[in-house]
Amino acid sequence: MKKKIAVFASGAGTNAENLIRYFSENELAEIALVVSNRGNAGVLERARSLGVPALVFPKADWSAGDAVLTALQKYCIDFVVLAGFLLRIPDLLLHAYPNKIINIHPSLLPKYGGKGMYGDRVHEAVVAAGEKETGITIHYINGHYDKGDIIFQATCPVLAEDTPNDVARKVHQLEYEHYPLIVEEVVRTIL
Repeated sequence: MKKKIAVFASGAGTNAENLIRYFSENELAEIALVVSNRGNAGVLERARSLGVPALVFPKADWSAGDAVLTALQKYCIDFVVLAGFLLRIPDLLLHAYPNKIINIHPSLLPKYGGKGMYGDRVHEAVVAAGEKETGITIHYINGHYDKGDIIFQATCPVLAEDTPNDVARKVHQLEYEHYPLIVEEVVRTIL
């Protein structure tokens, strides 16, 4: 029986779409649910157009997490993948899914991580610091922003002439290439 994955996302949902497409023909697992904290997030339309149920929980529902956990249980979710999700995961979910929630971050953690460090903010900081390389980090979630155990990192060069947009394109390419493969590997190992 296929394992069921929920994707949490707050934005446009390009990584979520990439995961949905990757797992659509997968024998091990499927993306069974997309969850967002924003009713206008592009990820919701992407999910629905690909036939994946999508739910929205306002920020107030994330402090305790009861309503979110109830939905995950209703959809028989085995594993959670964050793809551009900007809220802290409540302790209730961390306890319900120990070592079964992973995130992708657009830098080589521990650099450029923590609360408020996401998306373009990260790429701007990387360029401003004159870094020679950056990349992605896939890690487990714990009670602190971007502090969970690292599962995988991939790097790309940052050239002297690169703008934050150039860096973002390189990092997105790494995300699209590696995230589905690492999610599959972790799900296979854990479940």
